[in-house]
Amino acid sequence: MQTDTIKFNNGQVDSAFLAAPFLGKNAFWRYFMGTVTPFLVSNIIGAIPLIVVMIAYSGAGDLPTKGGMPDFAAMGIDLNLGFVLTVFPFVLAFFSFIMIIRPLNQRSFGTVINGGRSIRWGRIFISALVWMAISAMWLVWSLRSDPGNFILNNTSESLIILALLAMVMIPFQAGFEELLFRGYLIQGFAVLSRNRWIPVISTSILFGLMHALNPEVKEYGFLTMIPQYIFFGLVFAVLTMMDDGTELAIGAHTANNMFLSVFVTHKDSALQTPAMYEQIDIYPWQDFAGLVLMSLLFIALMAIVYRWKDIRKLYNRIEVPQKPDTETGSDTIDAG
Repeated sequence: MQTDTIKFNNGQVDSAFLAAPFLGKNAFWRYFMGTVTPFLVSNIIGAIPLIVVMIAYSGAGDLPTKGGMPDFAAMGIDLNLGFVLTVFPFVLAFFSFIMIIRPLNQRSFGTVINGGRSIRWGRIFISALVWMAISAMWLVWSLRSDPGNFILNNTSESLIILALLAMVMIPFQAGFEELLFRGYLIQGFAVLSRNRWIPVISTSILFGLMHALNPEVKEYGFLTMIPQYIFFGLVFAVLTMMDDGTELAIGAHTANNMFLSVFVTHKDSALQTPAMYEQIDIYPWQDFAGLVLMSLLFIALMAIVYRWKDIRKLYNRIEVPQKPDTETGSDTIDAG
């Protein structure tokens, strides 16, 4: 589709990203299938390698777990291999998601990214670098303010291998989550609500609830950890709405998960990796405060770099674009 031909009833389109879904198929069952199918593929097919390796290493005994997740170290599984096995299902989810958008919603996968325009790769890399730099500053501050809470965990060659694996695997994991929540579902809620704030809030809550089974939630409590995930989702949603596309959110999310995989881990982390540092004690609310500060700084920097001026992009109503019908000459929106 060519987004420059999309027009609202009273003039030119102001958001290619939010206009795009109106020109496809938007029945509830389509979004339900588009959301559930990648998770089924990842959890059924994608989990097979993990199950095979765990059975091979554990023999006939019980599978050791830690925080509800497989304990790779206890089973004697190399942590880098465990990392690949944990993230691999997201790779399948990513590609299955790509494959079903056109037949299911009658629009291109590119419309989920930014409305169908060319991918703005520069935004992905710039946001990733900025978030990585902010995360590094936070880690340095944490190391200096509480050095006894960190152990130098790994400086071997396995750290280099981990970094390379993270560069290859994490973009699929973070990319899938961003394209599903900040792309596909924000657009779906936009069609349903015809405004911007409901998609922002709804997808942030769903993003938080998706992480309810993470070991951090089990260890520190639902009401302690889920607000942090919801806030993270809110940050990514703000980036998406203000920039009219998911590229900034993809970059920041990817950088965040790469940084946590390679540079700092803890015993209750969902991703068990041989990271450079291990944090001994976790203080969830202190970390939440740090996340808020980091996120506000990041959003401010993105606003300056990309010259965001119109805050109404977060709450204005969405005008339905015209869809030319070449056979009848009428303008229709197909929600079937």
